[in-house]
Amino acid sequence: MEGLVDDLMRDVITRVGGVDWCVTEFVRVTRHLLPASAFQRLAPELQQGGRTAAGTPMHVQLLGSDPACLADNAAFACTLGAPVIDLNFGCPAKTVNRSRGGAVLLQEPELLHRIVCAVRAAVPPAIAVTAKMRLGYEHTDLALDCARALAGGGAAQLVVHARTKVDGYRPPAHWEWIARISDAVSVPVYANGEIWSVDDWRRCREVSGVAPMMLGRGLIARPDLARQIRAAQAGLDYGPMAWHALLPEVLLFWHRVRARLPAKYAPGRLKQWLCWLARSYPQAAVLFAEVRAETCAERIDQRLLGASLERSSVELLRDKALAA
Repeated sequence: MEGLVDDLMRDVITRVGGVDWCVTEFVRVTRHLLPASAFQRLAPELQQGGRTAAGTPMHVQLLGSDPACLADNAAFACTLGAPVIDLNFGCPAKTVNRSRGGAVLLQEPELLHRIVCAVRAAVPPAIAVTAKMRLGYEHTDLALDCARALAGGGAAQLVVHARTKVDGYRPPAHWEWIARISDAVSVPVYANGEIWSVDDWRRCREVSGVAPMMLGRGLIARPDLARQIRAAQAGLDYGPMAWHALLPEVLLFWHRVRARLPAKYAPGRLKQWLCWLARSYPQAAVLFAEVRAETCAERIDQRLLGASLERSSVELLRDKALAA
């Protein structure tokens, strides 16, 4: 989820709660040992013990195809504080696949095995190496071979996105394949793909037969989805996070984006998240429509300030009504 789940988004999501661990955007590894700044740019949490501000562990994800180079960079990331090394064999982006990264490697199970073996050998024994995969590139013929190659190479767990590269993100996710993969390997398997709600989580668990899940786009669209699932697991009633409770997080996110990015680029980052939030919150859809064509960060400041004041006014009226 390059360009979406950066440290600012990880901070929001993990503060909302319910998340066991999170993963960086992928660190692209080609032919060289990357400098510390390359890791710290994508994973600034390395400078705070490899955890988000909420204390959630953050795994460093690498993407590449050269076993020796990936191994060297993984070992270096560990010296910088990476608590877990994750290997990306799931990215479907054309530019990534053309450079022999991500899902294209699912056509070469032997290479997957060599990569994981090399990284596992280079990383301290106490630090886990994990992997994410799809069901294949063009088809699922090699899905089980790829899973066995990763697990056999030393991956401590697999996250399986239940679609091929060619499938992209088109529904449905083929959760039944996760059950087959889980039966084929001896390491824990996490289900991933098309989990947008607690009902989706229940169906995925029933079809896949696995309990652990990795949430991606569903968690961006519904930041408290992990909390909802936690409550469902415990048999507790939980009222989903209301827009007025989420709005302060949106405002804080925008403030931090404004502080980091040039004014010409900041609006796009906010619009990107609002577009996802609109799947779950009608209020986000309204706000997105209002700022969609806006390129001036200062005018967006004013609109968000107005949204905040509107929220405060509504709460004040509600409190007065309750008091009466």
